[in-house]
Amino acid sequence: MKNYVITIARGYGSGGSHIGRALSEKLGIPCYDTEIIQMAADESGINEKFFFEANEKINKGKLAVMTSKGVYSDMLYPPSDKKFLSNENLFNYQAKVIRRLAVAGKESCIIIGKAANYILKNFPNVVRVNIQAPMEYCVDNIQERLCKSAREAEEEILEINRYRTDYYKYYTGGEWLDPAEYDISINTEAAGEDYAADMIVRYLKDKVMKS
Repeated sequence: MKNYVITIARGYGSGGSHIGRALSEKLGIPCYDTEIIQMAADESGINEKFFFEANEKINKGKLAVMTSKGVYSDMLYPPSDKKFLSNENLFNYQAKVIRRLAVAGKESCIIIGKAANYILKNFPNVVRVNIQAPMEYCVDNIQERLCKSAREAEEEILEINRYRTDYYKYYTGGEWLDPAEYDISINTEAAGEDYAADMIVRYLKDKVMKS
């Protein structure tokens, strides 16, 4: 059986990261999240703090003008180029790591976030998943897991989801919540996190493992 990759985009508080880890245990494959940044840092020789700082710039709205096409390309600038530490080059190094993980013959894996669904959109061995849930459900999750007030949780959810929307738009030109960007979209309030993980496994077995 060939290798496969499950990409998971997730609304903050929806349980998407927990589902990723549950899938990792069910399928016996690694799950990559912030590990992608460490791998990109190793690949590029750039200190990982620059990757986190680049994401923080996006979080604070410090972006160039959005374009309909997005700025992502597979071009990598060398250390001698003034764009070596640019947001775009840092993203492209992460994308290089993600593409390498998906190459045939590599170990199957799960990738959380990083616009991996878009980066791997032309790979046939990828299941692209979007996990979302209504605000009230997400607020309850954040309150329980991080001991925040309802108001603090809602403000944090809105801020982080806005960041994820802008991040996706800036690099891909697409809409983060567009169902057409994914193979499966799941509402965890309706499905529950355990059943959501089971749904993804069934889809994987029916659509990928049999091909």
